Amino acid sequence: MLLQSTYLNGMCYDIKTSLEAQLIKARRKGDEQAVKEIMEKLAPLTDLPIYHASGFQHPRLLIETGQSLPTIAHWGLIPHWVRNREQASKLWNSTLNARGESLHEKPSFRDSLKDKRCLIYVDGFYEHHHNQGKTFPFFIEAKDKHPLCLGGLWSEWLDQTTGELINTFTIVTTPANDLLGRIHNNPKMKGPRMPLILDEEDVEQWLFGSNTEATPLIGPNKKLPLNAYTVERLRGNAYLGNVPEVSEEVNYPELAAE
Repeated sequence: MLLQSTYLNGMCYDIKTSLEAQLIKARRKGDEQAVKEIMEKLAPLTDLPIYHASGFQHPRLLIETGQSLPTIAHWGLIPHWVRNREQASKLWNSTLNARGESLHEKPSFRDSLKDKRCLIYVDGFYEHHHNQGKTFPFFIEAKDKHPLCLGGLWSEWLDQTTGELINTFTIVTTPANDLLGRIHNNPKMKGPRMPLILDEEDVEQWLFGSNTEATPLIGPNKKLPLNAYTVERLRGNAYLGNVPEVSEEVNYPELAAE
């Protein structure tokens, strides 16, 4: 669709998500009609299932925007005020994540923060740990294996050339909790980060609350028990690709001392 970029080992740029994770809301409500529509009409238009995808690939996912059905959206937010595809291309790779502490300050995110907050359900996410000049990927998931609910922002952008209306989203990030603080130690960044993980009781407040009601939720999740382990390389020749085995545990002797 648009331009891609060099991979970075930064914030929340790598995820795993399945169709089952997208059905969690409908199944919880017992809405079988919604389940059927998601499976038959929406899921085939996405890139699901995703065992591993980088945000720089701008995969098409399902996001919850407060409507009866999820919305198909590309990862990487394109603000509504972007003039053309060239400008969108230049901006797209820098809006995969939105730093929670400065959402009010950034033109790319201010408008969406007001009334376009969303949820992204994932099975887990990947982060890179730095050790003696090398990086080692970790997979992070809920200890009970249930999908994680990530807080995000979304936008609708109209391509004036084609008339296509494109939905896009970004994942909000916060300072890391203790676990991610030990994993996400990129020396080029100003402190460890993690995605905004919302507890189920906070979902309605994030989606429908005012700015003053939603922003207090932006912080490291310290309540939800998480599990983390190392996996095969996500970059380079050793990369397995978007296959189930990519999230299987792999031990690295270099990390044994840690």
